[in-house]
Amino acid sequence: QVQLVESGGGTVQPGGSLRLSCTPSGFTSDYYAIGWFRQAPGKEREGVGYWNMGYGFPYYKDSSVKGRFTISKDIGEKTVYLQMNSLKPEDTGVYYCATDIDLTTAPAMTPRSYDYWGRGTQVTVSS
Repeated sequence: QVQLVESGGGTVQPGGSLRLSCTPSGFTSDYYAIGWFRQAPGKEREGVGYWNMGYGFPYYKDSSVKGRFTISKDIGEKTVYLQMNSLKPEDTGVYYCATDIDLTTAPAMTPRSYDYWGRGTQVTVSS
């Protein structure tokens, strides 16, 4: 059974940092993507970026996080991290990790192409 366990959300002041983690289990293949999505109140879920588990590199979909967010994974481990620095109030939302077993569709970061989802973790940036 595939599961994704997220952790690391919370409340920070503008300019602060948080690190989210996503640990997958139950996969029989090493070639899939773990993506990070976020959903702000009243808005659609949008892709932030993903880690290519098969080839070992990140991809960033959302240009607004460039230079502030980093997606990473430790060698030999399954957990994928989303390090968020210089947080802004507009980064507030529920953050989800999800998997796409088709690496050709992963870059588009269309939510419906991602197969399994974590429960989400709340990130609030407020003074």
